[in-house]
This record gives sequence, C-alpha cells and structure tokens, in this order.
Amino acid sequence: MSEAVTVAIISLFGTLGGSLLGVLASNRLTVYRIEQLEKKVEKHNNLVERTYRIEEEQEVEKEKFKVINHRIEDLEAFHKPK
Repeated sequence: MSEAVTVAIISLFGTLGGSLLGVLASNRLTVYRIEQLEKKVEKHNNLVERTYRIEEEQEVEKEKFKVINHRIEDLEAFHKPK
C-alpha cells in the first residue's frame, strides 16, 4: 500500500473515532439534562398535588365554619329572651 492510502485510512479511523466520541459525549449530556428536567417536573407535580390537597382541606374547613355559625345562630335564637 502506498503511503497516501495508509494516511487516508488512519485519517478515516481517526475521524470516525472522534465523531463517535463526540456523539457519545453529546448523548450523555442530553440524558443528564433530561434527568434534571424530570426532577424539576416531579417537584412541580408534587407542589401541584399538595396545593390541591390544601385547597380541598380549606373547602372542608369553610363548610365546618358555616355549620358552626349556623348552630350558633340557632342557639342564640333559641336562648333570646321573649
């Protein structure tokens, strides 16, 4: 084989190896970034779920206050002097 062919083959393997390493590094970075985004989404979803539970609990407490106030009004009306 001539020297030019040998250099071309070595260059081909170098180019392929470099390209492969670049793709692998890029893939690792992409996977890492996706994992970080998944963590952020999970935190956000947990926050939304907690907020929803708090809102439900607030509605229950509002209803309890309405019942309590109604009972107080009934008791006040019952015990008013005539």
